[in-house]
Amino acid sequence: MKILMAGSEMAPLARTGGLGDVLQSLPVELTKLGHEVSVILPFYRSLRENKAIKAKSTGAYFSIPLGHGRVEAEILEATAPNGIQLFLVRHEEFFDRSGLYGTDGRDYEDNAARFIFFSKAVLELAGRLTPAPDIIHAHDWQTALIPLLIKDRNLPFKSVLTIHNLAYQGNFWGVDFGLTNLPARYYGEALEFFGNINLLKAGIQFTDALTTVSERYAREIQSPEYGCGLDGVIRSNAYKLTGILNGADSLIWNPANDKLIPRKYSADSLTGKKHCRTKLLSELGLDPKPRGPVFGMVTRLAEQKGIDILLPLIDRLLADDVRLIILGEGESAYERELMIACKKHAGRFAFSRTWNERLAHLITAGSDISLIPSHFEPCGLVGMYSLRYGAIPIAHACGGLYQMIQDSDPTTGQGNGFLFFDYNPEAFWDSIGRAKRTFANADVWQTLMCQAMQTDFSWERAAREYAQVYTRICPPKPAEKAKTAA
Repeated sequence: MKILMAGSEMAPLARTGGLGDVLQSLPVELTKLGHEVSVILPFYRSLRENKAIKAKSTGAYFSIPLGHGRVEAEILEATAPNGIQLFLVRHEEFFDRSGLYGTDGRDYEDNAARFIFFSKAVLELAGRLTPAPDIIHAHDWQTALIPLLIKDRNLPFKSVLTIHNLAYQGNFWGVDFGLTNLPARYYGEALEFFGNINLLKAGIQFTDALTTVSERYAREIQSPEYGCGLDGVIRSNAYKLTGILNGADSLIWNPANDKLIPRKYSADSLTGKKHCRTKLLSELGLDPKPRGPVFGMVTRLAEQKGIDILLPLIDRLLADDVRLIILGEGESAYERELMIACKKHAGRFAFSRTWNERLAHLITAGSDISLIPSHFEPCGLVGMYSLRYGAIPIAHACGGLYQMIQDSDPTTGQGNGFLFFDYNPEAFWDSIGRAKRTFANADVWQTLMCQAMQTDFSWERAAREYAQVYTRICPPKPAEKAKTAA
């Protein structure tokens, strides 16, 4: 089957979160299963400046209608670092910018135009590929208009839409509907959302198959609490919704072969983790050899990530001889509070707001405990990485985190982390206390680490589940069935 994946991120080329990780890994695993997969991205400035990406023009130029005007698109081609064929949509006015979606904590005011244009360019390319794709797999709101455009134009493609985070929906002024160049009836039928347009709402209704990144999140988003205003739309389309837990790339996130950490280690030999812990504290200027655990947190500084229930606990946490390390950037109010706490607890708390891939790996490898107090977490890739590196997670029992983390039970010795179910600081603090008491028993803690590190999160499993979704909406042609049988 030929699949064209359309998204706004692909690690390590362009990434702000889990979406980029998925487009880095899933195409590779689907290729191993025999599918032909390509990815199409906007040609951001960061890609243009990346010397490892040798992008060449395909000679394809499109004049894309966008409201009352037309915008030129050039299609480039390259090979992504993972070996996947990569198409790039070039229009410098839209994509030659310092950020993917905005700068200084503010979205670009023309994001509607940028990604409606991108979605249209995807379909222009798809119509000219030989052989044509069977499936166009769109990811998140940035490409969620694609299923509606396919249906409106009666194009010969099936569509899949994956929701990576329902909180981000592509809500724009109602006047931006004109940029779609769709018949007026679609405003009320598909896109209208409290007087605005909602690109994700349109995609949910018109896609042939809808997926999200964990089974529990697929259930959660059908409720008013987690549905972000779209729960009714999702319930109406639940018949085509599938929850598929992401995997974790073992070539990138694996302490046994990680080139970004100072000493490799595994569940069978944990000596290297102690070295990573020492290196982490030394590099960040923290007092060495604390009696208690090293707490790490690699996150976006957003309300979703539970920063609001962590901040009231920092003084209480650091009253003991422990260390806390946070890497993340986001809302300025959170950054300011963390910088104040960092100065107040010098030697025990380090905060870095500038994203650094190497430091992210070092924090994961060098921490004893990973803090993941997310209010909601569709998948929770950071939980997978933490488990694999033996950084025992303390997490709010939501979304994919609940699916991947088994609460530690001291009576049976089972479990691989610590969960709290009520979203408030005291419930979070109770789990921190349980973890600290367990950490005090070295033998029990080592057993817990080994159990965590042996948890399986292969992308092969996830890819097979996606392949089943593809087959359900686009059954193999007779010739393909015969070839498979042979």
